[in-house]
Amino acid sequence: MNKRHYNSEETRQIIASKAAQLFAQKGFAGTSIADISREAGFSKGHIYYHFENKEKLFVHLSQETMRNWGEKWKAVAGSYPTAVEKLYGMAYFVMNNYKTPLLPVGQELAMNPNTSPETLQALQGLAATPMAAYAEIFREGLESGEFAIENLEETTLLFGSWMGTLCQFTLTMEGEPLRRLFQQAVTIFVGGIRKREDT
Repeated sequence: MNKRHYNSEETRQIIASKAAQLFAQKGFAGTSIADISREAGFSKGHIYYHFENKEKLFVHLSQETMRNWGEKWKAVAGSYPTAVEKLYGMAYFVMNNYKTPLLPVGQELAMNPNTSPETLQALQGLAATPMAAYAEIFREGLESGEFAIENLEETTLLFGSWMGTLCQFTLTMEGEPLRRLFQQAVTIFVGGIRKREDT
């Protein structure tokens, strides 16, 4: 067997990549550290060195997924000139970027009574990325005079809850009917926060 140069960060990335593929194919319970070791070509010791356990490895993958989500949104956010347009853009972005290969795995972990509280807390914390993006849009709308919002935090929470609920429809609907649903949701929401001119 040929010896290869050991690069710690490269090893971490290879392990994470192979684990993501296996989790997507076999689920969390169906994927073992031995499976990941075999696919990645590194010993189980290497995996435990980098990720401590299987749950920590999945949390890492989930956090990377959300980081990528945030970067993708930032890359397109500037194409919407107003806060209202950004809100519609965000709804379509959420709709198109909700389903990921790891989503069912996260749901599997969330429903498992044996999942550690630390892991559950980390998975719940993933919402911080989209919530921050929503808040930024509402803050922009306040500064531009598009929105009249009394409580930014509550408005963000409500919009996030609405988007989270709508995302469940992406599992059973698609195409134009799904797009209209997200569009109508934003139209109703904007109707409640849009600043009205004094008459």
